[in-house]
Amino acid sequence: MNTIAIVDYGMGNVRSVANALQAVAPSATIEISADPAVIRRANRVVLPGQGAIPDCMRNLRESGLLEVVLRVAESTPLLGVCVGEQMLFDWSAEGEVTCLQRLPGRVVKFADNMPAPGATDGQRLKVPHMGWNEVWQVGSHPLWAGIPDGARFYFVHSYYVVPDNPADIAAYSEYGQRFTCAVQRANIFATQFHPEKSATHGLTLYRNFTRWQP
Repeated sequence: MNTIAIVDYGMGNVRSVANALQAVAPSATIEISADPAVIRRANRVVLPGQGAIPDCMRNLRESGLLEVVLRVAESTPLLGVCVGEQMLFDWSAEGEVTCLQRLPGRVVKFADNMPAPGATDGQRLKVPHMGWNEVWQVGSHPLWAGIPDGARFYFVHSYYVVPDNPADIAAYSEYGQRFTCAVQRANIFATQFHPEKSATHGLTLYRNFTRWQP
């Protein structure tokens, strides 16, 4: 049986993620859970996240789920979403917090004064980066199957990851600059954008995750 656990530590879009997964894998068992035993025995795990990363890390610790997330990140297929992607890295400039340290690198903030592309009147881009944007794939990861390069996904974020190892980059986007918007390593895949808010392409990514055998 294909069981997928969504880590419920009080800081994620868990219901929307669950609905998307159930839509693409109706025969799978989708469990929104704060029970370490449920998460540990799942075939696949989703780590969502939204809000400020210091709050997410604190909630993860206080919920008693930090240890099991670190454990499943070693070998269970794991999908991080939004702040769930950021938490996988070493350190975040938001609150200067130590994160899960599963992927080497850091999380940094967009500059507040980035010029808007093609602007001649001094117009600046707004932070947070919010809305649809193109995602350009790096390599041919199985989670990109059926998704065209340059497909648009939905973003809401002020911070983004900077991996130390270029081999961990699975995709990039552009907002005043090029930035990493998806990462991969072994059994881990994670996105800055929200697949559950990204219509057909987002559902395709979730479907690919439910079938992924790293």
